[in-house]
Amino acid sequence: MTPSKKIYFLSDFHLGAPDAVTSLQREKKIIAFLNEIVADAEQIFILGDLFDFWFEYKKVVPKGYVRILGKLAEITDSGIPVHFFVGNHDMWMKDYFQKELNIPVYFEPIPFTFNGKKFLLGHGDGLGPGDHGYKFIKKVFRNKIAQTLFGLIPPFIGMNLADYFSRKSRATTGQSDEVFLGEEKEWLITYSKDVLKKTYYDYFIFGHRHLPIDIKLDEKSRYINLGDWIKYDSYGVFDGTDFELKYHKS
Repeated sequence: MTPSKKIYFLSDFHLGAPDAVTSLQREKKIIAFLNEIVADAEQIFILGDLFDFWFEYKKVVPKGYVRILGKLAEITDSGIPVHFFVGNHDMWMKDYFQKELNIPVYFEPIPFTFNGKKFLLGHGDGLGPGDHGYKFIKKVFRNKIAQTLFGLIPPFIGMNLADYFSRKSRATTGQSDEVFLGEEKEWLITYSKDVLKKTYYDYFIFGHRHLPIDIKLDEKSRYINLGDWIKYDSYGVFDGTDFELKYHKS
């Protein structure tokens, strides 16, 4: 890493939810934050659910989000790498981000090393024990045949149908995301501990959970959940030596 530069980690913007007015306010807040960090950002990682729903047809993408998409393009054009991990609400990515924004897109957890520190990064959905119903649905949604068949539905119908189920998913979760279940019941913590038995990482960093969490897995390794930008406006920053979970003050 370049001295004095930092790496930033964000997740779970859920732009589009719960309505256009609220989403736009949140989008502008996120852009203001991005404007603040570009001065010292070496790289930026977005760990999923940037959108509450996203599906790419061959020649059609969801309407809106021009401010955030334009800002991300501006950042990558300036030479600052941006990385994107798909979440459970925007897993239907194809090549729009890569071609239009010069942003690589990842579909599974990926290891990175910065200044000798090992990171495992991902959105976090479907990892660890339990949640078998979602894991089955995820396999269906990620299936190429299923995506092709959905792509045959006219965008006007397909977008509204998918948007409905996306909103229903968030409504079902409700306030359960705000409660820490304890180390033994947090699936991503269990997943991180299982991985740690085979491969060492200094930091396991995920989104999805919507609750800022920072705990020690052992004397050196930590699990961090980045929270969200719906309630917490939380993010992670690595300065080359230490990782810190922080909160943006608008």
